[in-house]
Amino acid sequence: MNPRTGEVLALVNTPSYDNNDFILGMSQEKWTALNEDERNPMLNRFRQRFAPGSSFKPITGIIGLSTGAVGPQENFGEDAAGLSWQKDGSWGRYYVTTLHGYSPVNLENALIYSDNIYFAKAALKIGGEDFMKGLETLGFNQEVPFEISVAKAQYSNTETIGTEIQLADSGYGQGQVLINPVHLASLYTMFHNRGTVLKPYLLYKENPAPEAWIENACKPENAEIIENDLVKVVSSEHGTGHKAMRDDVVLAGKTGTAEIKASKDDATGTELGWFAVYTKDLNLENPLLMVSMVEDVKNDGGSKVVVEKSKEVFEQYIPKKSAE
Repeated sequence: MNPRTGEVLALVNTPSYDNNDFILGMSQEKWTALNEDERNPMLNRFRQRFAPGSSFKPITGIIGLSTGAVGPQENFGEDAAGLSWQKDGSWGRYYVTTLHGYSPVNLENALIYSDNIYFAKAALKIGGEDFMKGLETLGFNQEVPFEISVAKAQYSNTETIGTEIQLADSGYGQGQVLINPVHLASLYTMFHNRGTVLKPYLLYKENPAPEAWIENACKPENAEIIENDLVKVVSSEHGTGHKAMRDDVVLAGKTGTAEIKASKDDATGTELGWFAVYTKDLNLENPLLMVSMVEDVKNDGGSKVVVEKSKEVFEQYIPKKSAE
């Protein structure tokens, strides 16, 4: 997507199939092979919705800033981040876990280190009603205004987020949160355009001009706070998107690894890897925003796989300048 105009430059689904086979004639063997392929080549993934994992944390962050429940220096009473947390004993054996400890605890570091616990606490402090209202303002449970029909985003399988644990998990893109990649890409234009979510469009326009989907989705200063933090996710050596860093182009982004399993104790589930990343420079000739999702990355390095793939695409689309 062009983050300045909302123009969708490419929709990619792989593995796929040859469209000509349906026009020119297809053997029964090939039809059977397509239907029985466990990789689901006929599933159009860019029209579906998925658990976004940590790529959703900037959305929780912007709702927290907008409601006043979270500030840039919010630390929830902690000087250093732990790796396991529950609100109280009423949660039983359930704990929110994260991978990295750090200090000091604040919004910037929580995004850099991708701290699940921070955003679980943020969601609880925002509260269920304001959290759901914030998501509805950002297009959840609504049709995405796009030439191709895509799945609606949801924050729950029912009408509401029903429990504290579900709300906490929703804060870091788990629980029952599902979102379409085109929708998520559109929401990331909010940071680049200081509070305006751009309407995505596919048909070519000779003189493209941005059209708002959601005006005043957040205050400009809050969009700037999140964007500056997303730059650190890539530029900081501790950032989960650091492998995408370039010396010639400033990138802002957020990784995500979403667990897909039947229960908290399910060890057989898989993981989806995400990376949402865009060029920050307003004067760049060929700006780019890309949201990528790769299935089944559990044993391949999680979102690191997606960061590396995304980096390759960016280097093709915006070639590195040769040294003079």
